[in-house]
Amino acid sequence: QVRLVESGGGLVQPGGSLRLSCVGSGSISSIYGMGWYRQAPGKQREFVAEITNDGSAYYDEFEKGRFTISTDNAKNTVYLQMNGLKPEDTAVYYCNARRKFQAASNGYWGQGTQVTVAS
Repeated sequence: QVRLVESGGGLVQPGGSLRLSCVGSGSISSIYGMGWYRQAPGKQREFVAEITNDGSAYYDEFEKGRFTISTDNAKNTVYLQMNGLKPEDTAVYYCNARRKFQAASNGYWGQGTQVTVAS
């Protein structure tokens, strides 16, 4: 089992920045990729970014260089640095961990952290 705990969400003005953190515990050594998804009210959960244990990072197109995913393996933590935030980035952001060849939907999820972008 893997437990994920997110933090770092909050209210920020348009154009501002936030850094989300996700700390993993449990069977972390079995994890291939850790990533971020988000879900806005009335919308489906969507992929934001993922980083794999070989350091490869993947992003959704909507971010256009605004978001950066990184890890601190010593702390079993994955970060999402979000810059240039827009109101449409408002959502609950979820941390995900999955094994190799496992779909993210079948992996582990955190409880989510709310990000609100508003003036």
